[in-house]
Amino acid sequence: MANDKPELCLTGQDGNAFSILARARMVARKAHWSEEESDRFLKEATSDNYEYLLQTCFKYFNVS
Repeated sequence: MANDKPELCLTGQDGNAFSILARARMVARKAHWSEEESDRFLKEATSDNYEYLLQTCFKYFNVS
């Protein structure tokens, strides 16, 4: 993964976990993440509860 985290805007968006994951995957594709990088994010983000999903988004993206 590149040193610069891609921008993931969640402000004013649907807070549903599936919606957040879809938005994050779209941003990852636009940032040219490899399939392995996207899979690593998805596996980690879905490994626990909703709060952990949000924490993982902050780890991999610049969230606004």
